[in-house]
Amino acid sequence: MTVLVTGGTGGLGRPTTTLLRSAGHEVRVLSRRPGEGRATGDLSTGSGLADALTGVDTVLHLATTGRSDAAQTTHLLDAAKPAGVAHLIYISIVGVDEVPLGYYRDKLACERLIEASGIPFTILRATQFHDFVAAVFRPQRHLPVLISLDVLDQPIAVDEVAERLTELAASRPAGRVADIGGPETRPVREFAEIWQRAHGTHRPIWNLPVPGGMGRAMRRGDHTTALPGFGRQTFAQYAAADAARLDVADARRGSPGGTDEP
Repeated sequence: MTVLVTGGTGGLGRPTTTLLRSAGHEVRVLSRRPGEGRATGDLSTGSGLADALTGVDTVLHLATTGRSDAAQTTHLLDAAKPAGVAHLIYISIVGVDEVPLGYYRDKLACERLIEASGIPFTILRATQFHDFVAAVFRPQRHLPVLISLDVLDQPIAVDEVAERLTELAASRPAGRVADIGGPETRPVREFAEIWQRAHGTHRPIWNLPVPGGMGRAMRRGDHTTALPGFGRQTFAQYAAADAARLDVADARRGSPGGTDEP
């Protein structure tokens, strides 16, 4: 089977592409820059998409810009239908129809475009990745406190989402399939505590309220799934691995280490 992956060089695209190739699929990664294993095309303009989709059976649409996903998805669909693509798989986010956030509304618009396209499809919604939660904490390494958010979250390992996408690529189009999430739902403050323990820091944690409808939806857990989730890796396991990577990086730089996270 020939598969085209959009967003194949991103955080989710890389492990997904690796798993697809390991499963024996011929994989093309859509990119604006030519290279080995790549198909040249631009989702923002539609340029090159027709050629990139020639002979493609399945498309995994993982690309995201955070601001123009619906426009890019429209260009992809316009090229995929005449190319005879038999299965389009789209990665979305749990709660896009519940949480009043601009990015979520754009993802929901993409879902609606795909559903109306006439192309056989599968839509998978996942909760936020562990990396997303960690990204709240990493930039604060020089602050005297660690600022958290007064909401719930259910992070999942990106590799586990890649596993599920690879399974779906080998299956028939199924419409919207069951949402997937991590193995635990906690207040973000608890994830902050876990992060500090893993990285050996002991700063005060300030809980920052998230205002408006978005805050209410996230405190209710509208962006989470029921437990037990699909994922197996806990945030503590992720944070411990991240701290170990920091120790290795410090050793390579000849650093004496320290108690601050990356």
